[in-house]
Amino acid sequence: MAVELDGITKRFPGVVANRDIHLHVRRGSVHAICGENGAGKSTLMKILYGMQRPDEGTIAVNGTKVSFGSPSDAIAVGIGMVHQHFMLADNLTVLENVVLGSEPRKGLSIDFAGARRKIKEISDAYGLGVDPDALIEDLGVGDRQRVEILKVLYRGARIIILDEPTAVLVPQEVDELFDNLRGLVREGLTVIFISHKLDEVLSVADEITVIRRGTTVQAGIDSKTVNARQLAELMVGSELPSPETRESTVTDQQALAVRDLTVRSSDGRPVVDNVSFTIHKGEVLGIAGVEGNGQAELVEAIMGMRPSTGTIALAGTDVTSLDTRRRREAGIGYVPEDRHRHGLLLEAPLWENRILGHQTRRPNSKGPWIDRAGARRDTERIVREYDVRTPGIDVAADALSGGNQQKLIVGREMSGEPVVLIASHPTRGVDVGAQAAIWDHLRAARAQGLAVLLISADLDELIGMSDTLKVILRGRLVADVDPATVTPESLGSAMTGAGEGA
Repeated sequence: MAVELDGITKRFPGVVANRDIHLHVRRGSVHAICGENGAGKSTLMKILYGMQRPDEGTIAVNGTKVSFGSPSDAIAVGIGMVHQHFMLADNLTVLENVVLGSEPRKGLSIDFAGARRKIKEISDAYGLGVDPDALIEDLGVGDRQRVEILKVLYRGARIIILDEPTAVLVPQEVDELFDNLRGLVREGLTVIFISHKLDEVLSVADEITVIRRGTTVQAGIDSKTVNARQLAELMVGSELPSPETRESTVTDQQALAVRDLTVRSSDGRPVVDNVSFTIHKGEVLGIAGVEGNGQAELVEAIMGMRPSTGTIALAGTDVTSLDTRRRREAGIGYVPEDRHRHGLLLEAPLWENRILGHQTRRPNSKGPWIDRAGARRDTERIVREYDVRTPGIDVAADALSGGNQQKLIVGREMSGEPVVLIASHPTRGVDVGAQAAIWDHLRAARAQGLAVLLISADLDELIGMSDTLKVILRGRLVADVDPATVTPESLGSAMTGAGEGA
């Protein structure tokens, strides 16, 4: 066995994250760990990578019992971890990122020639196709992921932990990643793969361990003997949800009209280039694109967070000159793509997070004053209606799992009856249970006349939820596709510029 975790228990104030977990991973295999958000997957991997210490239980690597005080201890025995949010410096080259923190020396200077040789050897040996001299900011998401894998291989990892590695990839990039993983396994490496995308787990994993509510439900399942429905039932006790919307609820009333919107980078280059679209009440407009093609800048321009030219009208009223707070007050709700940076104050309690962005409106304010009692009552309502699993509204937001944080944000942004909801990756990194809940809330609000601008890297979500679907490439809307007939594969081709519509 490459890894043996036995009886692992980890407690935090008010919550037991892991309880008597058992995980045995065979050397030279891909072992998937599945479970809802909050099931304890990430905590378990942080324990294996030395970022957390278990309260109880033992860890053995290649048959030898170990105790980790830090990630450097785990790296020393050949364990590497690729985090869900990439840890790369955009303004450095691939080579500089890979050697950062473990720079090879030649006398007093860094041995860049030796590092370049080693990177090339690793890249060629595992078919990663990485150029050591490329700037990170010029690389696509799939290439960045390969750099992260190369980084851990460079440090001598023989056991690689991948946390939600396909969250930001299009189908073609997922296929390439899985080919890379199979290449690693053929060379005798071991891969531990954390995911909630069950079809992907079944296609790449040799064995699967399911964790629910902090403990092992079933360990070492042979992937050939189980299907997605059975795995979903093990994970959440219910069937796999689907993002399909039913009948059309689109009206002829305009909710959001964007005309000739252009956003320029600091060097004057257009990152959003003359974009125009209309969303009607009761309509979900999906925008598909490989990350980095202007989606984030488009959203920030509509929210008034980024300078732009062009016009933006909300329910027939021009809001182009309004600041972000006034646009929110006019009826724009916003689920940001990065919930930690833009959605929550992680150290603040849930009821204070309920107020964020809504501090001038009821039930959070009375005249010029914050209404603590009103905010607390409404937070209780959101927790109840959106099934936010928490011991109470006074706990800090960072005590919640990713899925529960997301449900709190969606509940907050759906409050106050917005005219338009900008939903940027609303189900990224959340499990099938939370995903289903968020889709249900979006569908219900759409039926009540809410207009939704949906940005997502999950192509099934885009196709299933959208009434209208557009493709963005290099800041321009290049194609309209029919969500009723398009496949994830053809949509992925259009997103990369290879499709007919592009």
